[in-house]
Amino acid sequence: MAVKGNGIGLRLMRLARSVLDPAVLIHPFRMLHYWGYAHVLPLREAKKGRDLRIAPNASFRNGMRITLGDQVQIGEQTALWAGRSSGRITVGARTTFGPRVLVTAADYGLAAGMRITDQAMVERDVVIGPDCWVGAGAVITAGVTIGTGAVIGANAVVTKDIPAGAVAGGVPARVLRMRDGGPIPAAPAAASSPSGPA
Repeated sequence: MAVKGNGIGLRLMRLARSVLDPAVLIHPFRMLHYWGYAHVLPLREAKKGRDLRIAPNASFRNGMRITLGDQVQIGEQTALWAGRSSGRITVGARTTFGPRVLVTAADYGLAAGMRITDQAMVERDVVIGPDCWVGAGAVITAGVTIGTGAVIGANAVVTKDIPAGAVAGGVPARVLRMRDGGPIPAAPAAASSPSGPA
């Protein structure tokens, strides 16, 4: 019996130590602060359509540069991060985001000899058309336009425009097929740059 009592006493002491730790007591206030600046306040600033379905743990940055059309659905742990000064995110009506999607309208610079976080952000608008489906874990980078009715596969990384009605996937994402069974549109020709001295 004494051994049993000691085991219960040890468990109660561990419980008291973990519950009464000052860091534990402060943590709920830190979480409230996080949800305030990452969800509530920026979502209040966003331009929103009607009948949105947004997971309570989705996060937003710079909400004044985010536009959500009617009936947009945003899954758990999805992040829509508009740029700090100019990069906008526009989402068309009835577009659905799975969980853990990241859409960002800004990138850090990559110049050598300077810390990445000290470089100016490069901001470019992201436009996602109506009736799109963005699968779980997808990443949509700055400057991308996704056409009406496109589907982005799970865990895809979209670095270039995706045409309307396309099904795209992969890293980096590429068009896999068209929803209507038609031919895949040709990618726009890349601008050529001179190679070597003129």
